[in-house]
Amino acid sequence: HITVAADSGMLARMPDEIDAGYIDDVLGKSLDDGVFLVAESGGRVIGELHAYRMGLRKFAHVLGSLTVAVHPDAQGKGVGRKLFEALFREVRANWPQVSRVELYTQQSNTRGQRLYESLGFRPQGRSEKAILGPDGKPEDDIPMAWFPDG
Repeated sequence: HITVAADSGMLARMPDEIDAGYIDDVLGKSLDDGVFLVAESGGRVIGELHAYRMGLRKFAHVLGSLTVAVHPDAQGKGVGRKLFEALFREVRANWPQVSRVELYTQQSNTRGQRLYESLGFRPQGRSEKAILGPDGKPEDDIPMAWFPDG
């Protein structure tokens, strides 16, 4: 996460905001009521995807807080796609109550948007000037959703 945040600026957290407390929190929530996936190559982690439910009954059908991070050296090699495909298999097999998987992506993350759309995510509007882009200026955040039933 730290390397991806520093390299691209495309994660919601800055490198210095990724610490043991953050990892413990995300890992705990994902293992408790969500999904945590890791991609490895040559004995090292090259990618990670996690998502979890927010804990409110009215949103029990939503798997959100989704983050995917692929090491810069492994980007463009299908790692992110494989992580998402594993997530979709997991949701379809073990999460019948989930009818929506959602993520947010920065307006400037056009590469990510193309990947997400190719996987079946659909844009759900935009949150204007909701996040600071890699250049430090406000830009739109784009909510996207994937539906297991198409």
